[in-house]
Parts: sequence; C-alpha cells; structure tokens
Amino acid sequence: MTRNDEFLEKLCRANPIESVIGSYIPIQKKGRNYSCSCPFHSEKTPSFTVFTDTQSFYCFGCGAGGDVITFIKKIENLEFPEAIKLLAQRSGIEMPSYSGNSQNAQRKTRIYEMNRLSANFFYKNLISSNDKAGLQYLIERNISPQTIKKYGLGYAPDSWDTLVNFLHSKGYHDDEISDAWLGGRSKKTGNMFDMFRKRVIFPIIDLQKNVIGFGGRVLDDSKPKYLNTAKTPVFDKGSHLFSLNFAKNSGSKKIILCEGYMDVIALNQAGFENAVATLGTAITPEQARAISRHAEEVVIAYDSDGAGQKASQKAINQFSDVGLRTTVLHMNGAKDPDEFIKNFGRERFRMLLDKTYDANNFMLDKCEQGLDPTKEADKVELLKRLVSVLAGIKSPIERDVYISRTSHKYDISVDVLKNHIDDMINNSIKKEKKKEWRSIKSNVIPVNDNINPDSIKNIQKTRAEENIIYFLMSNPEDYQEIMNKIPPENFVTSFNRKVYETILDKIKNSEKFSLSMLSENFTPEEMGRISGIYANNRDKGIDWQVILDCANVLKDSFSLLEDGEISIDSVQKLFDQKVNK
Repeated sequence: MTRNDEFLEKLCRANPIESVIGSYIPIQKKGRNYSCSCPFHSEKTPSFTVFTDTQSFYCFGCGAGGDVITFIKKIENLEFPEAIKLLAQRSGIEMPSYSGNSQNAQRKTRIYEMNRLSANFFYKNLISSNDKAGLQYLIERNISPQTIKKYGLGYAPDSWDTLVNFLHSKGYHDDEISDAWLGGRSKKTGNMFDMFRKRVIFPIIDLQKNVIGFGGRVLDDSKPKYLNTAKTPVFDKGSHLFSLNFAKNSGSKKIILCEGYMDVIALNQAGFENAVATLGTAITPEQARAISRHAEEVVIAYDSDGAGQKASQKAINQFSDVGLRTTVLHMNGAKDPDEFIKNFGRERFRMLLDKTYDANNFMLDKCEQGLDPTKEADKVELLKRLVSVLAGIKSPIERDVYISRTSHKYDISVDVLKNHIDDMINNSIKKEKKKEWRSIKSNVIPVNDNINPDSIKNIQKTRAEENIIYFLMSNPEDYQEIMNKIPPENFVTSFNRKVYETILDKIKNSEKFSLSMLSENFTPEEMGRISGIYANNRDKGIDWQVILDCANVLKDSFSLLEDGEISIDSVQKLFDQKVNK
C-alpha cells in the first residue's frame, strides 16, 4: 500500500461518510443505510442514499455519487488536495507532504494566487494611488475604513493594462491571466487589456477564504453598471454568493438575501453579518441549496421596485424547493436595505426584521395583480392562481391556515378550495413519481454519454463490463482469478477499462480496497458513474456464473455473430435471466 493510500484510508476512517454528509444535510436512517433529498439537484422524492457498508453515496435521480472525498469535492467545489485538507482539518489529522499533482489543481492554485495578488493590487490602489475617485465613492456611501479593509474593497485604475503588467511582473503568462478572467486580448491589436477598469472592486471570497472572482461597479452612468468575473475554473456566478463566508459564521440561522454588494456591505457594517447577495443573476437552485446548508430561514430583502418584486417570487419558489422558511421584508420609505439604514438607522431595521412579511401571504396577495375580483371572469382566474400557490405549500397544517385566510378574504368556499388543491397536488405527485421513478428504474445509458462515450454503440458489452466491475469491487480477494478470466484488453469501452485497470492495480498494491482509493484518479462525475455501477447492481445477486457469461459477451460476441450461431439480443436475454434469478 502506498503512503498516499494509507493516509486516505486513515482519513476516511476518521470521517465516516454518514457523519460528514449529515453535517451538511438532514439524513434519515433507512435500515443500515441513510436516505435524503439530493443536495445536488432539486427533487420531491428522496433518491439520495448513503451506504454505510461501502462508505459511499449515490443519487438514483441525478447520478451523483462517490466516497466522502468526492462528496466534499462536489459540495464545496474543491479539487482533490483541497478536499482532503478540509477533511484532515475536520478530523484533526496531520496532513503529510502529499504527492498529488493534478494539472487542474495546479491550474486552480495559480488562479487563486493571481486573484489574491489582484485583490491586494486593487486594495492598495484604492488607498494609496493619486486617483481618489473610488475612495470618494465609498466615503459618499458611508462605508467605513474598517469595512473597506474587512471586505478588501478596491479600485481598478483608469488604465488599459496596469493589472496585466503587474501580473506579468509576478511571473504569470497571458493565457493564465485570460484563464482567470483578469485580462483579455484585443481582437484588433492583439494586445492584452485589463478586464476591470475605473471601477470600485468587490472581491468574492469562498468558504475556504480563497478569492475566487471580482465584481466591479462603475462610478458614472456607463454600462454595464456592474461587471462580474465570468466563469473560470474556480468561479461560477450561479453557484456562489457574495459574503456567505461571513454569513455562515454569524451565529444566526436566518440569512438576509439582498440584491447587491452595497446592500450586503451596509448591513454587515450595521451589525447584520448574516447578509448575502447573488452575483448579478436571479437566485439559482445551487445558491438556494448552499444557503440551506447554513440557515433555516431566509429573509428576502430585494428592492421594492417591480423587478425586485418579480425576483422575490422566483426566490420564494427556489427556497421552497429546498425546504427553507421564507419571509419578505417590506421597507416603507426606502427602496433597499442600504437606503433604509441610512434613513432610519440599524435599530429600526432590526425591528423591521421582526415584522417580516410571510412569503406565502406575499405570494397569495400577488395573485390579485391585474385582476378585479368583483368580475366573474377575473375571480375564476384569481381562484386558479390562489389554488396554484396554496398547492405549493408542503405542510398540510400550514396549508390549512392559508386556505382559511384565503377563503375568508375572497369569500370562496373552503371545500371548493380544498377540492381544487387536492386535485392539483395529486396530479403533481403522480407526474413527479412517474418522472423520477422512470429515471431511476430505466437504468438506460443516455443518448449522449460524456463519461463513457464508447457505450452508445456497445450497450450490451457496457452492461457486461459494469457487472464485472461491480463483482471485482465486491470480491477484491478474487482479483487474480477475475483478471485471469477477463484481462483488461477484453474491455470494449475505454472508461470502463480504465476503471477496471485502476481497481485491479489498487487491490494488487493494497491490503484492503476501498472506493476512496479511486478519488484521486477520477473526477466527481466519473466517481458518480462508478458509484452508480455499484449501487445499481448490489441487489441483483451477481455470481461467478454471471461473470463468466459477461466475459463471454466481451470475448466472443463478434465471432458468434459472424458464425450466425447467436444474436446479441439472445446474449442479452441470457444475461438478464442470470442477473434476475
């Protein structure tokens, strides 16, 4: 066993997968395993299973899966070395000098370094340069020196290439600077230019305290008003939230969701560290799930204009899907939190938080918009809208409360409301169950398989390969005999061959095989496929005879067809009979 494998085995023993996953999402004991709703996609029927015997997880809905290291990589958006470092810190294990040299990890490390240097460059430019435009803007917005330092706020100079030249001086190349979205190349001249120019800069920091990107605001009326880092190897604006690094440590189970950087900074400066903002987009499912890992309630503090109200409705639906209680802030006399605090002070804002507007009432009241309930046609349309909102309330007790309120307010029979709501819920449940279970049960290789593209033209052989891989993982002590019967070169698909060869190598050089030994060799998506191979076959009773039949499918399928003795369909039927015994 290599030194790395010994460390990984120790690390995984110290971090039981059910304990680690349970610290992020609520999991429920089901026999010897655990189940829950998947944290990586929205679903109504839980399809995420934690297998305690193999210390692995698999979602039968979206295909995410792997070991505890894979889970941390996906949930925290980390590379392999970063994930094992986090798990080592979590369990108090000392990190050895690690020999992993993933190219992608090195690429991300270089971008983190460039971002950190750039953030420092912007900060020094704000404080020390002769151009005080950025500092003047922040002073006018009542941002204190302490807050400027806390957030590392900065200013991008009114220059085409000052940052690019600075990064060149630190040893970074044009391609790397472009990769980090800190510079770009002019199509006309071919010269590099700074992406951020003459803007106040807001560094975006992840939960591991890495600078992952930037937001920049202009000081005049030019467009775009805000410019955010585009997608890079370390940043995706639909997956991250501004100031979540502070909010998660605020001690509050309530998170205030704002529209912009300045709202969050104003709230934080006023003592409300539990404020976050999206990064130029409407709230996404990924962001809603990220918030749900750190809070039980969300207060939506969007602008009071039409766009803000529309965005609130979308956000309410996203938070409902992940089970978060949601309320809406009504700020009379101000359009946003920043303006409210300026006008009325932080104590009034604190009082306002205690009088938040229930999100369900907000949605129900919005149903009236554009309608006249005194007109029969409008009242029918209103009933449809109300039923749609009420059917979306998951708790039956909560739903009854809002049904009673709605019945009284609009003079609609409770029985009429309940009948329509029950019909909508039942239809929705039937559709969801059919959709999810069709996906779970089908076990069909997708039309476009990016992980194992060879599988499209080799469906039967792919299934045979997967059963061999499952059997090898379940019976590592028989690896020599399995390898003698089925050498890797018999595998038809390159991905499955790599999996097979890697498992054989790990078993050969280790005292005990575990899924975690594969984490460094495969991406989280590939680990999901490997976990799926195991999860989908563990109850099929695959034995040696089935494996011999699978070996024959790989070895002899072409010659059998040429001789006209047996068709692929016949082989598949024989294989299915063996598996389903």
